[in-house]
Amino acid sequence: MFKKRAGALLAAALLVSVTSACGDDSGDAGGSGDDQITIGFAQVGAESGWRTANTKSIQESAKEAGVELKFSDAQGKQENQIKAIRSFITQRVDVIAFSPVVESGWDTVLKEAQDAEIPVILTDRAIDSTDETLYESFIGSDFVLEGKKAGEWLVDEYQDQSDPVNIVELQGTPGAAPANDRKAGFAEVIAAEPKFKVIASQTGQFTRTDGKQVMETFLKSHDDIDVLYAHNDDMGLGAIEAIEAAGLTPGKDIEIITVDAVKDGMTALSEGKINFIVECSPLLGPQLMDLAKKVAAGESVEKRVLTEETTFTPEQAKEALPERKY
Repeated sequence: MFKKRAGALLAAALLVSVTSACGDDSGDAGGSGDDQITIGFAQVGAESGWRTANTKSIQESAKEAGVELKFSDAQGKQENQIKAIRSFITQRVDVIAFSPVVESGWDTVLKEAQDAEIPVILTDRAIDSTDETLYESFIGSDFVLEGKKAGEWLVDEYQDQSDPVNIVELQGTPGAAPANDRKAGFAEVIAAEPKFKVIASQTGQFTRTDGKQVMETFLKSHDDIDVLYAHNDDMGLGAIEAIEAAGLTPGKDIEIITVDAVKDGMTALSEGKINFIVECSPLLGPQLMDLAKKVAAGESVEKRVLTEETTFTPEQAKEALPERKY
């Protein structure tokens, strides 16, 4: 249905001035030429180094692609994202893209976008809707696989040990796809061996501050923690502060596994304070711009676009850090 409207939409985009949809965090980009499109992007917030790098990638890629970007920061609240999406619909943008704060509760607003014939692209995080016609494509990582990679490293690390291995887990934002899936993937792998026991699991909201506070609670409640599994680097970095404040050595007294591979996390990994990191790349901007142009033109695209990612040990982190982009 987008082919019939592509010409009108592209022409209308040229008449739109470069303004921010809502919020103060503006990532507008100008461009010229008959193929300029306008994208309304609703970001989760700025809760971590990963998210900051993700925002930068999208903003810079829009400028390079000659795309007008209307950017909104939801500050971690679903209601703010829904408001932003409705604003984008009212402004008649060519494409709406967003990284959902949580998985549930999107059908109504996405149906409004569909009725307005504005295609939607999901980035980084999925939604749990049964109606896949509400969005054109989903660009992002396989969060379940990330959790599995974390679990597989742990199984290998303790393959020669028969004693119980006590694990504490710092979960991401409740209801968010990466939190749900990283937990599920990790649990699936370690379930095969009874010696692995998750003795405490609590949200750290993907932030360094909450990661530190929750780890402090874990340490006060348990004196037999062998491993920390944190759903992102920032929570793991906060936990390191708590571990050190308790007189323990992170990476030795308590082994640490995290997900993301941002520079601060990779630095801690290279120093031996983290033992293993599963990469989750935030540099989705170029792929998003390419997909947005295709769907705005009515072209068919892949429903699921995976990002290419790896894992890092301390030695690998030392090699990668000098040229790390985020």
